[in-house]
Amino acid sequence: MLDFVFSIICASLIYLFLKDRYRVNKNWQQLNKWLPTRAGWPIIGNALEFKDLPDVLAKLPQMIPKDKKVLLLYIVGSADIFVTDKEFVDFILSNQDILYKSIDYKFYSKWLGKGLITGGGQEWRSRRRIINPSFNYSILENFLEIFDSNGKVLIEKLKQISTKEKINIHHVITLYTLDVICEAAMGVKVNAQQDSDSAYVRNVNFLCQIGMTRAVSVVKNFDLLYPLTLDFYRELRAVKHLRDVTDSVIKERSRWISNDDGEITDDCGRKKKMAFLDHLLKARIDGKPLPQEWIREEVNTFMFAGHDTSASAISFCLYFLSENPEIQKRVVEEQQSIFSDDIYRSSTLNDLNMMKYLECVIKETLRLCPSVPIYGRYADKDINYKGNVIPKGTNIVLFPFGMHRDEDYYPDPEKFDPSRFENPDEKRPYISFSAGPRNCIGQKFAWLEMKTIISKIIRNFELLPTNPRHKLVYSAETVLKSITGVDIGLKIRKW
Repeated sequence: MLDFVFSIICASLIYLFLKDRYRVNKNWQQLNKWLPTRAGWPIIGNALEFKDLPDVLAKLPQMIPKDKKVLLLYIVGSADIFVTDKEFVDFILSNQDILYKSIDYKFYSKWLGKGLITGGGQEWRSRRRIINPSFNYSILENFLEIFDSNGKVLIEKLKQISTKEKINIHHVITLYTLDVICEAAMGVKVNAQQDSDSAYVRNVNFLCQIGMTRAVSVVKNFDLLYPLTLDFYRELRAVKHLRDVTDSVIKERSRWISNDDGEITDDCGRKKKMAFLDHLLKARIDGKPLPQEWIREEVNTFMFAGHDTSASAISFCLYFLSENPEIQKRVVEEQQSIFSDDIYRSSTLNDLNMMKYLECVIKETLRLCPSVPIYGRYADKDINYKGNVIPKGTNIVLFPFGMHRDEDYYPDPEKFDPSRFENPDEKRPYISFSAGPRNCIGQKFAWLEMKTIISKIIRNFELLPTNPRHKLVYSAETVLKSITGVDIGLKIRKW
């Protein structure tokens, strides 16, 4: 009897596998008629062309034809269109019929569920509509104190290590952004900057990496084979730990909500600052509170999206300033004009709005180092583009890391030149925060955080290049990293 059941299960799995292969092969044949491609191996396709994550960013720009700016690849059983063509990218990002993320995002579903990053369709529209009000400027301004108070901890930590010849600034900044996002999202202090080896910090960092690790792994990509690896069980433990923490906070914050006036109060009746979680707890659908699972998914999504991405952008920005003293000088002069005789005071919203040149510096940083170097969409129906069909089930992969380095769009693309963004009338392709209906909902939050902490650091320290000069080696994890770290030197600034 058991042999019969086992045979049925095996036959069913083989049938499902072959059915999926037939669909992918059919899509491939249809796309191959009008898209340039490369020969690959059966089943795994072109996956072996990328032996590790740095290989993805190093090789893809050379693989995508410069005239077509589009390439069809077959990667571990999936037909993927890689796009850097401006018109094609605009079509994808603005299309209301392409609102699902690519299937690679399923690798985050254990942690993020159907949150704004991983979800799609009508449920995504409903969630986005409910969450949008939580990101208006009147609410975001309340987070400035969180940016600043955690920034003070960071400055003291940097002062302690500023005598070192080189500092991996990314490691330090990551702990700062984790402290910020936990306090802003859940209203709790995890003190990552004081305890960088806590289980919470380790589990967040692991789950931020696992998606891209699975996407390019021949074994871990397949759901049937993934349980044979240690990462599968490590992921389960990490998800359970973070879920338990989030559920505990949801329970506690729910208890603090006053039924009388809607304010968030502690046990002593003192008014508390509203976290992102609190806005979700107060939200209603047809007069009913949001389901706890729904709330947990969105809080975890905010944690995921707002932690590593900001750390990446801030770290690379500080690196480029250390390597370009004349640009750093202009940033310092702008800071002097804003803060004048009170150079160390906290930033206000008005101060941040006046930092126009720093904004250009950050934009140029995100041109060269988009926090998410690769992201995708999924065609859940046949899509017509210029008389050609993108069949249902196709992944469309957008590649801002390569697109922003295309000399057809940006002359001398490897040069760090913030002046590219001083003239707002010059329109060039720029998709660091995505675009269209699925653009980054938290980009205003990110801008305020980046400006606040970079301003605070630049007013306290001179940023210096290392000796010998540090070389970045970019890696296409879910968020852009440098496998060699992001090393700079620091010197306490004298005014």
